[in-house]
Amino acid sequence: MAGPPKNRVAIIGAGVAGLSAALDLARLGYQVTVFERASAPGGKLRTQAIGNAAIDAGPTVFTMRWVFEELFADLNESLDRHVTLRPAETLARHAWNTDARLDLYADVRRSAEAIGDFAGAREAKAFLDFSARARNIYNALERSFIRDSRPSLPALIARMSRRGPAGVADLFRISPFGTLWGALGTHFRDTRLRQLFARYATYCGSSPFAAPATLMLVAHAEQQGVWLIDGGMHRLTDAMETLARANGVAFRYGVHVTEICEKSGVASGVSIVTAAGERETIAADAVIANADVNAIATGRFGARAARAVPQVPRTARSLSAVTWTLTARVRDFPLLRHNVFFSRDYRLEFDDIFSGRRLPGEPTVYVCAQDRTDALPAHSDEERFLVLVNAPPTGDDVEVAPGAFGAEEIQRCEKATYDQMKRCGLTLNLQTPRKIVTTPVDWNRLFPATGGALYGRASHGWMASFQRSGAHTRMKGLYLAGGSVHPGPGIAMSALSGRLAAQALLADRSSTRQYRATAMRGGMSTP
Repeated sequence: MAGPPKNRVAIIGAGVAGLSAALDLARLGYQVTVFERASAPGGKLRTQAIGNAAIDAGPTVFTMRWVFEELFADLNESLDRHVTLRPAETLARHAWNTDARLDLYADVRRSAEAIGDFAGAREAKAFLDFSARARNIYNALERSFIRDSRPSLPALIARMSRRGPAGVADLFRISPFGTLWGALGTHFRDTRLRQLFARYATYCGSSPFAAPATLMLVAHAEQQGVWLIDGGMHRLTDAMETLARANGVAFRYGVHVTEICEKSGVASGVSIVTAAGERETIAADAVIANADVNAIATGRFGARAARAVPQVPRTARSLSAVTWTLTARVRDFPLLRHNVFFSRDYRLEFDDIFSGRRLPGEPTVYVCAQDRTDALPAHSDEERFLVLVNAPPTGDDVEVAPGAFGAEEIQRCEKATYDQMKRCGLTLNLQTPRKIVTTPVDWNRLFPATGGALYGRASHGWMASFQRSGAHTRMKGLYLAGGSVHPGPGIAMSALSGRLAAQALLADRSSTRQYRATAMRGGMSTP
């Protein structure tokens, strides 16, 4: 297909968002080049090697597969042709101690039965009511907010009000003003269940005691399906890159973008430094930055680009993490793919992180057992694991970081983590010291100017969702994508952000009949 005039686009970052934008633009004939500092696609969706084992070391939960099905279908491709997805019958296994364990299932009724056995009939009924509420919130916000390229509170109110009384009722049902923890208290009397469903706030890097109740929609997203990707999460971005290359997208790996160039107030390309130290300036007619907003705002891509986006205050940063990728043998606990071991004082855990800006004394621990599925029995050999605890986003604070994330403190955190798992019945036996530790300092090195925050801005307060940057910036021709911009973090949301960035570019470039005919489906507006 012949491309429109001024059709050269430079995309910074080969993460999920950058790849999604590249696919949409290539489909419409744009000449796209993706610049990536790493040696392979993926961004935060990365792997680490321990011996011969490749271990997912970033996002491990895959939901909302329809986002990728739509993306691939728009290229006349099938997602299933490129990656093998297997539905998880059990969403996750949760434990509070050796006697208190609860599984949630893809089947809502089966989850209700499990909750009834765990906490009684009253709580089972409460779960069904909660699930219906989560579904209503999700349905109300999917088209009116999540897929909206320029979200704002007035626009949301106006859009929902146009639907008449039903839309106004939905506006009240989404519960924007209460906290997630408070809303869960109207459903569940059992604190353990409040703790379980409050954990969905951490999917956005937030505290459930400050995040809005609208995040209940995450529960519905999971109930729509959690999928396991054969071969590891990186197979998804590998497939996206392969498809992008087949559609003419060029990739340059091992290059560092030092500046987003600007001419007469319009983005005009990027300056790069190659691995060999050579400097180049590549002209482009538009630039999409799949990078953390704060990296741009603090001048990592030049002073002119920094003026085009707002900085994220340190106090507004989302959670960071301490992770261990490792291989080990397991004793005493029947692991599934996704497992959570809850702390005894949830509020104290988040007070430590967000108020004290320190690692929690007793953390909640997430364990991704990457060789497990619903069907596989217990292993006798070493298995691959990602172990994660939440941490404060202070990896760039020279006054805090050396003490908070030095060897002694990380060892203390590791002991607390293993003690927490053991208290719930899990023992990981490392036969050799085969592990890699990643701290907020390391995350900040990987993703500069974030302090190690993994989710952009925290979703704290009822206005938080409207404070995320959208695709547009104050520099004409510069667009934003990634987990730190609207609609938010996570693999699917990042993909949507990439599509929204492409849509914004297209809308600015053209209002022709051709664009309207090829615009993305799903209720996204055309110019």
